[in-house]
This record gives sequence, structure tokens and C-alpha cells, in this order.
Amino acid sequence: MPVHFCSQANRQPPCGLALNSPNGCSIISAWWIGISSLGNYIMRKKIELSSFPCFSSIMAPRLSYVFALMLFVFSSPVHSNEDPTIRTMEEFSGYPSQSCSTSTPSSLSVDKETLQNQIDELSTFSDTPGPSVTRILYSEKDVSARRYIKNLMALSGLAVREDAVGNIFGRWEGSESELAAVGTGSHVDAIPYSGKYDGVVGVLGAIEAINTLKRSGFQPRRSLEVIMFTSEEPTRFGISCLGSRLLAGSEQLAQALTQATDDKNVSFFDAARAAGYATDGQDLSSVFLRKGEYSAFLELHIEQGPLLEEEGIPIGIVTAIAAPASMKVNFEGNGGHAGAVLMPHRNDAGLAAAELALAVEKHVLESGSVDTVGTVGILELHPGAINSIPSKSHLEIDTRDIDEQRRNVVIEKIHQSALTIAKNRGVKLSEFKVINQDPPALSDKSIIKSMEAASQELNLSYKLMISRAYHDSLFMARVSRMAMIFIPCYKGYSHKPEEFASIDNIANGVKVLALTLAKLSLE
Repeated sequence: MPVHFCSQANRQPPCGLALNSPNGCSIISAWWIGISSLGNYIMRKKIELSSFPCFSSIMAPRLSYVFALMLFVFSSPVHSNEDPTIRTMEEFSGYPSQSCSTSTPSSLSVDKETLQNQIDELSTFSDTPGPSVTRILYSEKDVSARRYIKNLMALSGLAVREDAVGNIFGRWEGSESELAAVGTGSHVDAIPYSGKYDGVVGVLGAIEAINTLKRSGFQPRRSLEVIMFTSEEPTRFGISCLGSRLLAGSEQLAQALTQATDDKNVSFFDAARAAGYATDGQDLSSVFLRKGEYSAFLELHIEQGPLLEEEGIPIGIVTAIAAPASMKVNFEGNGGHAGAVLMPHRNDAGLAAAELALAVEKHVLESGSVDTVGTVGILELHPGAINSIPSKSHLEIDTRDIDEQRRNVVIEKIHQSALTIAKNRGVKLSEFKVINQDPPALSDKSIIKSMEAASQELNLSYKLMISRAYHDSLFMARVSRMAMIFIPCYKGYSHKPEEFASIDNIANGVKVLALTLAKLSLE
């Protein structure tokens, strides 16, 4: 396989020394610069030494051999304290270093300033003032953010395309583009009043990882493709990871979207068409990925938890993503005047909801595992007046576990509690619906090993960990090998304006991502 890490423009003298270096390499540097310059000129112009009248047919080939030998000797690295990322691009990639003896591979150099500026600029596409970010699916700000991402992809030399729901793809063609590509990416939609790093690090960081590899002189064998997924957050239509679920071939979701409306009674397809998508009707089968389209998928993301920061570890390697499930529950009671209806005569739908919320906590804690979690994220009362007994209540419950069976036991216990509460309080359980009940996903062991090797080559400590938040990777795991890279975030904050990740930690994640992508592209 030909070596493509080399870049004549980036060649440096052995020892990395200037001609006036005081430590003894100046003569070698001078010889190297002079000889390599002449050698490059001869190679570039394809000049036959024998064409000069001052050279005989005998001397010309001999002198060529001398030049070749001197180039080999003086371009060999002799420095002992080299940047580990220089060594990495040769060794970790699988390219033999002797194949490119005339050039030192470029160091992995992340453009931190530009990346931070891009993160800051993207955060301005928001329906709420900074530092918060609100970017809802197919809103004006979402469409502007999409345009921004497509422009960045194009500026990076990627071939950009979109599908019927707005998943955006930026492809760097490999030398064997007929092979299954390696994917990476995340999302940029944001729940109301959230922060500017969730998902964004995985999209802008992926583009920067591609730029980093390009600057290094790397050439992929398999194509590398950055994906910006549509609507990872469930904010508008109550469906999380909408884009990646469809990519994974969810016919059930495609059918459900024909009936889906938001809280303003705008249908999914009307919203999509207003944003420039779904122009060919309601058939979304074109979004489904073909079998074998990706050989691997890798997502960079902030941890959204405090462990990495607390332990001072720069890289988290995700071994599994917890299995999420969500439920919608409705109670109906009689309502009435808050003063006129005495306590023994009440059928309070609000208290039924409150009791069920406490039951969720009880059943989660009874599981016996710290990996089981449950949250009542929405609790709404009708009519919502201080002097009126609630006649209706609505809850939305989220429960997760890395053990699917244990999670399902919790769901059934919550259901039984809802039935018992309704009976005891004299209210009606008008709805108990499991919205989604997804299985967990395991990261691919070979990709985990590649990420571990990349971290070691970069002298970055790492921690094997579980993702209790779910991500687009959960659904990409249904169509491809999958893994994730976590970086620390301030106090584990996420989904709030205080969300923050330092540019140094982001850059570390980008480097690990870039090296792993390089390895996967050469498989």
C-alpha cells in the first residue's frame, strides 16, 4: 500500500534544527537542506544528469546513486524526544515508516482557536439569549445552523449531501471508495435553554478531525464521512434520535411520523417541507441505510456526567450505551373547587400523579443496581389553577439500564403501581403507553482496542465507562460496528447553559478520534 502521510511541504531537517543551532546538528541540517533541495529539484524536473555536457554517461548514474544514498541517510530521524503524534501517524496507522524515508510525517495539529470560534459561532443560532442555546428541529435557527455546518463541510473539501429528513453527510473519498465507509458525527439540535457543547463537539470535532488528518498528509483507504444527525433531542415531536432511527431502518417510526404533530398541531411533514425537506411526499424509505454502507461508526461527545473531571482523566472510552425506555401516563379525576370539596370526597388526579412519581423512584432503587435510573421529566396538571382540584394529570417517565431485562421489570412495576394508585384514589388510568423500549448497545471490541491504542500513543490516560445517556450511536450500532469517545465537561453539567468543555479537552478528543478514524479507514 502506498504511503500518503508524507508531505514535501512539511518536511523538516532531522533534529528539527535551524542552521545556527548551538547543539551540534547545524552541519547535518545544512547538508540535509542542501542535498534534499537539489534532490527534490532533480526529481521534480525529471532532469537526466547525463543530459549535461559536463557529466559523462558513466559519472551521471554514479552521482545519482550518491544523491540517493545521502538523501536516505540524512533524512532519517535522529531526535529522541519527538512529538508522540509524529510517531503515531506512522506506527498506529499501520504504514511502515521506511516506506516514506524521505519525509517526516506531520504532527497531528488541532486548530483549537478555529474550533472554539466555530463552537461559539454556532451557539448564536439560538431562539434564546446566550449563554443558553435553544435550537428546535426545523425552526429558523435550526435551518441556519444546518447551513453553517454544510458550509464548513464544503470548506473542508467534503462532498456534501442531505437525505429526506435532513441528515447531513460530508464525505472524504478514500482511495478505495467502493469499500464501506467509516462514519463519525453527532447532532446540533438543542433542547430549550441548554448549552453549546452537547452534540456540537461531535459534529464540529469530527470536521476538525478530518482537517487534522488532511494537514498531516494522510490519505484514507476507506472513505471517511461526517454525519450531522437530525433531531437527536425529542423536543418537537417527542421522538429522540429521529434521524439515526430512520437511518437504522425503522419502518415503525417512518409510519408514525405520518401522524406526528407538535404542540402547535403542526405535522412533521409540514414542518419538514417548510425547512426544505421531505419534498417527495411521505415515503421515507430513501433515508434507510443500505446494508454494509458503513464498516464502523464513531462518535465524540462530552460525558454529560462528572466522572472524568473528578478523576482527572481526559478520555472516556464507552463500552456500552444504556437501554432507554419512556412512558406516557394519564390520570383522570373529578376536579372541583379547592375550598368547597372536602378531602374525603376528592378524586385528585394531581395526587395520583405525585404518588406515581414517588413510585418510580421506589422501583428504580429496588432494582439493586446503580445502573438503573428513572426520571419523571414531565408532570402536567389540568386546569392548572391554584384554587382548582386537578381533574387531569399527565406524566412522562424515562427509565434506563444497561440490563434490558432489569429495566423491563422496573417498567412493569411502574405500570402495576399506576393501576393500584388509580383504584385506591378513585381516578381513571386513561393511558399507560410505552413510547419506546430500546435495547442497549455494546461498543465493538476491535474499535475499543483502536481507541485504547490511540490514547496510549498520545500519552492520554483513559477510562472504560458506560454511557447512561443515549446517543445516535445507539441506533447506528444496528447497522454498523460502533463506539464512542467521551471527554470531560464541567461538573458533569449538560442540558443547561452552564454546560462547558475546555478546548484542550476537546482537542484531546479530536486527536483520539482522528487517529482511530485513520486506523479504521485502512482496514
